[in-house]
Amino acid sequence: MTTWGLIRKVMLKYFAESRWYTIIGVTLFYALSSWMMLWAAGEDALTAQIDYIYWLAVTASTVGYGDLSPVTQAGKLIVALYVIPLGLSIFAMVVGRIAAWVSDRWQKGLMGMNQLDVKDHILVIGWNEHRTLLLLDLLLQEREAVPGRPDIVLCVKADIANPMPGQVEFVHVESFNKDEDMDKACVAKASTILIDNPQDDVTMTTALYCSKRNPEAHQVAYFTDDSLVGLLQQHCPKVECTPSVAVEMLAKAAFDPGSSMLHHDLLSVDEGQAQFSVQVPESATPFRVETLFINLKRHHDAIFIGYAPGGSYKDMVVNPDVSAVVNPGDKLFYIADRRISDINWQAMGE
Repeated sequence: MTTWGLIRKVMLKYFAESRWYTIIGVTLFYALSSWMMLWAAGEDALTAQIDYIYWLAVTASTVGYGDLSPVTQAGKLIVALYVIPLGLSIFAMVVGRIAAWVSDRWQKGLMGMNQLDVKDHILVIGWNEHRTLLLLDLLLQEREAVPGRPDIVLCVKADIANPMPGQVEFVHVESFNKDEDMDKACVAKASTILIDNPQDDVTMTTALYCSKRNPEAHQVAYFTDDSLVGLLQQHCPKVECTPSVAVEMLAKAAFDPGSSMLHHDLLSVDEGQAQFSVQVPESATPFRVETLFINLKRHHDAIFIGYAPGGSYKDMVVNPDVSAVVNPGDKLFYIADRRISDINWQAMGE
């Protein structure tokens, strides 16, 4: 192989992919060789330390302010035949490498291939097309009224791109039960985990896995088959299971016309959600349901509909007796035009 062929082979090997160490090495060689030639040509004004760095950057990037320029014949030839052509090549290489890196990061983020770094986020696991899109819309709307505006992360196995880039984070995994996959979605740091898969068996195994990885998170699982709800809660009693209520809504609407529309309006994004919950702070004093009902309507134009003692959803009390007592730590459920964030708890008991 000739000398030129060997040089060509080496150059193709190191410059084909334009790796950062190649670019840095070439830039250092270019800067040092240019300085040596200009110094040999007697360009004292250009070879001063700071002035040289400034001049070389301006010249190589083709900005060309003109405040510094070669004055000798040899210096002008060096700049025209070496500094400018090579500088343009290196500048184009750097710009191209940066553009390729940004594009690669964007594509990986869009396809869910990046490792996230989030915590106290809402993790949605599973893809049910339009139903998942509706869920994300609801979460985004609800987040507006929540302090801290937690991140929303969608984790899927389906071969899709991020359906809401810029609004939700996105992770694509091969399995919902592998640590190396689910660590990409920071499952152990999530504050809320919502599981909704087309297959109930996948929802079951995912809920068991998430309960092991993050037992402190508020976890909600959606099931089409109600028989699996009891089975999961035997092993994971803290998981809130949401079975399908479509059939029940049909039956209710048959005897109480308008019931389905009522429930739709309470939860619809388009109509404006109207059903919310809030936990009674530990600093509050116990108060009767009668006074709570009246004062909640009087001060906030909201309707009290029930409560969960101690925050236990299994012991939910809907339409409680007026003499029932609500205690600190209980979870209240109410209907209002918006989420109430400034409840005067002292006034609720008056």
